Amino acid sequence: MDRRTVLKGAGLAAAAGVASPAIAQSAPEIRWRMASSYPKSLDTLFGAGAQVAKRVAEATDNKFQIQVFAAGEIVQGLQVMDAVQSGTVECGYTLSSYYIGKDPTFMFETSVPWGLNVRQHNAWMQFGGGLPLVREFMKDYNIISFPAGQTGAQMGGWFRKEINSVDDLKGLKFRIAGMGGQIMQRLGVVPQVLAGGDIYPALERGTLDAVEFSGPYDDEKLGFVKVAKYYYYPGFWEGSAQPSLFVNLEKWNALPAHYKAIVELACAEANATCVMKYDAENADAVRRLVGQGAQLRAFPKDVLDASHKEAFKLYGEIAAGNEKFKKMYESWNAFREKEYTWFRIAELPFDYYNYTQQGQPR
Repeated sequence: MDRRTVLKGAGLAAAAGVASPAIAQSAPEIRWRMASSYPKSLDTLFGAGAQVAKRVAEATDNKFQIQVFAAGEIVQGLQVMDAVQSGTVECGYTLSSYYIGKDPTFMFETSVPWGLNVRQHNAWMQFGGGLPLVREFMKDYNIISFPAGQTGAQMGGWFRKEINSVDDLKGLKFRIAGMGGQIMQRLGVVPQVLAGGDIYPALERGTLDAVEFSGPYDDEKLGFVKVAKYYYYPGFWEGSAQPSLFVNLEKWNALPAHYKAIVELACAEANATCVMKYDAENADAVRRLVGQGAQLRAFPKDVLDASHKEAFKLYGEIAAGNEKFKKMYESWNAFREKEYTWFRIAELPFDYYNYTQQGQPR
């Protein structure tokens, strides 16, 4: 072995001796727990959170691992935010609108009844000022939030009896989450908030007269068609619905910068792929449900008209007494008006014409 080979080997060894501690220091072993608001049977919603954890582990060579727990395994589905806020778990996969009882401003991150579709919501969050406003609001709860899923437009739910007018809603015990429940209450409904895994037993026992959850793919898994046949649309309270990854702010601030980037990328992927899966699966699921006896019904126009009127009346009332809500509502509403103008020009005419041609000879 010549002198140059010996020196080269010594240099590499020295470099390795210097680099290894630096690399190890910048890529620490981290173990987190994620509490989900969803049961494992809901493979798309529970699965989106699990996918985030999987990507984070893969991108860090398993140095940063997040163990995912279904609703009820650590905390109940509607207690995920509290667990993240207090540090009981480092992160949670949940729906902000579950927590409007704490502050109605939580609704904006998930969806606003009679609001934006998926593309419009994503545009507001990422390029219309929505996400910075959400994160400013969440700081008060020791949380930073990341968009990490989308359901697309949802169905209006399962009813034991037909709804022919607004009068048929009066006294109806209806499982409905978020601000939609408050709007329906103004139409006479008695809203109930239950996590996904708790809904079917209440419907089967007759504790509920009607339920909504998501769309055909999830609703089929939850078995609602077995006890309620009338399947209404549209779910005007969720023209889109965005689940999010909630992270304890102190735990987030302690992460290395590249781990933070990996989490953000994993959430962005989940935000895109979640709605892709729903779009692919719902079309087949609704056909299967009809085959099992589901009777599709459109909500009567007077229900839609009354709910639309009450929704925007309610937002104005809340904004008058809640500065945080008002700030976010003004941003969201201005963006909505702008987006509606654009979508009416190109998107709506294109979609409408295509749908009118469905089944026509080619």
